[in-house]
Amino acid sequence: MESESEIKDAGYESIIPLDEFLAAGIHIGTQQKTKDMMKFVYRVRTDGLYVLDIQATDQRIRLAAALLAKYDPAKILIVSARQYGHHPVRMFAKIIGAKSMVGRFIPGTLTNPSLDIYFEPDIIMVTDPHGDSQIVKEGVSIGLPVVGLCDTNNSTSNVDLVIPTNNKGRKALSLVYWLMAKQITDVKGIPFNQNLEAFETEL
Repeated sequence: MESESEIKDAGYESIIPLDEFLAAGIHIGTQQKTKDMMKFVYRVRTDGLYVLDIQATDQRIRLAAALLAKYDPAKILIVSARQYGHHPVRMFAKIIGAKSMVGRFIPGTLTNPSLDIYFEPDIIMVTDPHGDSQIVKEGVSIGLPVVGLCDTNNSTSNVDLVIPTNNKGRKALSLVYWLMAKQITDVKGIPFNQNLEAFETEL
């Protein structure tokens, strides 16, 4: 949805005011769309950019938070090859007690016990299924569930729970991971006192 009144009329209350979603550009997709992501697209702009449905994003953040809250935090792996995801991913992992891996992913991390960095998570969350494709591939090969931040141009075939969002923008990524931290700590009854700025990657 693109206006707060539309969601309020439908009796829907988002986690934060819609203006904050819009200000972060969380709804701005790319000029490409996959068949997988079409159901999350709200409209296409005159400049050709596909716009995501913020209500779907809000709902999926809640779903993903409820799912992750059921796991032992030490067995959750949060990943981002994408640079703007590095800082928010580290912050999110630190707050919920999960493990983070950012930057280049070393093949075999999840499948080769002889590696020093070998790790056995129970669930994976990726910032971009395309950029993080190696870890998605390894996770799927050993039967791990995958939560993924998916933009309009992402294939979701190996993602079990899609969070439709701009997964390229600095502000959008910090907002998604901040909201996830906020939701999970809320579900678990843990105090959460970090503001959004603490999740933002510095320019």
